[in-house]
Amino acid sequence: MRKLNSIHLNHFKNTAEIKAVKLPTPSYVKIPMSMHMGASCTPTVKKGDKVLVGQKIGDSDAFFSAPIHSSVSGTVKDVVDYRLINGMVCKAVEIETDGEQTHIECSPPEIKDKESFISAVKESGICGLGGAGFPTHIKLSPKTPVDTLIINAAECEPYITADYRLMLERPENVLGGIKLIMKYLEIPKAIIGIEGNKPAAIEQFRKLTENDENIIIHTLPSTYPQGAEKVLIHSTTGRIVMEGQLPSDQGVIVMNVSTAAFIYKYTKTGMPLTNRRITVEGSAVKKPLNVIAPIGTMVAELLRFAETDMDKTDKLIAGGPMMGSCLVSSDTPVVKTSNSFLAMTGYQEPKTTACIRCGRCIKACSMNLMPTELEKAYLRKDTAALESLKVNLCMNCGACTYVCPANRKLAETHQLAKAIMPKKKK
Repeated sequence: MRKLNSIHLNHFKNTAEIKAVKLPTPSYVKIPMSMHMGASCTPTVKKGDKVLVGQKIGDSDAFFSAPIHSSVSGTVKDVVDYRLINGMVCKAVEIETDGEQTHIECSPPEIKDKESFISAVKESGICGLGGAGFPTHIKLSPKTPVDTLIINAAECEPYITADYRLMLERPENVLGGIKLIMKYLEIPKAIIGIEGNKPAAIEQFRKLTENDENIIIHTLPSTYPQGAEKVLIHSTTGRIVMEGQLPSDQGVIVMNVSTAAFIYKYTKTGMPLTNRRITVEGSAVKKPLNVIAPIGTMVAELLRFAETDMDKTDKLIAGGPMMGSCLVSSDTPVVKTSNSFLAMTGYQEPKTTACIRCGRCIKACSMNLMPTELEKAYLRKDTAALESLKVNLCMNCGACTYVCPANRKLAETHQLAKAIMPKKKK
């Protein structure tokens, strides 16, 4: 099997041995109605309404969507317009908490077959927790036969250890979710892909699956970007997802380890998705940690809990340093796809200089793209050239930008290039 291009990063997994702790209930949360790919939800509550933990507060008739639930008990302060990180605007429900965290009455969903299983997954509000936010009930409804479930436990971004801690602290949930998906979708084999720099997780899951020949633990190279969907599929099965294809077109479903774990937990409790396990790290953080926080908690609350020096914070990142998004303010809520917040000191914007045609970006690209040529085509607004150069295969992993000695913002340019491409007719 041909090895894909990759790069080596300093992983800085400083919180790997720090158990996740529960964040004290915040006094206020803001819960956006768009935390997943697809249609935004419409609020089902209004100002002055009392809400409970797990109560549905947003829903949509659209198939490509996922319901949203309250993470706290309290009173709806307001329903406001909220601008997301990507610039889009949606509604958000602001809730003043009562400190009691009273839960709705719930019971495990009744699951008898594939249809009822997928229906339960949808009602839980779960979407891909690895970052993309693809509604999970849609992922579990492939139009083509699937023979392999791949669990993404790579967590290849520097700093982030939230998934790793989940694997060590709740392995029964991970395996339970895997087995449920295999059972109801009739998938004969599962592969759990874990990077080699996580030996404790590899050892633990090998022991737990030693009598189950249908679940394979695959040790991945500790190179970046092993957690990218197409890279992971190739590394574990040798299959290639072609341009325009879905993983299911190659007979696989890829799911983040935290998503699988939540599905199992939901089937046992009936409690929808209301919190996230998050790494809080960075050079401005005095007490790096993994924390379990209610969705809608302000990032500022997490940073205070981790004793962050905000006066010295020059850059605040949601996610990892390679694929994360810069935040303009800590007055930003935790969402379903949040897995890390990094507060960094001493940041200086690197000076961009002319391309020296060294070819490092090409050698770093797992998709064998030509980043500098894509950049030129974008600057010319040449969509035909962009299509020929396969811009839509770019995963925005940032490896090209990372290795560029001229500090050119190649990955950023590729995303801008995708935005000007004409939409293909379905």
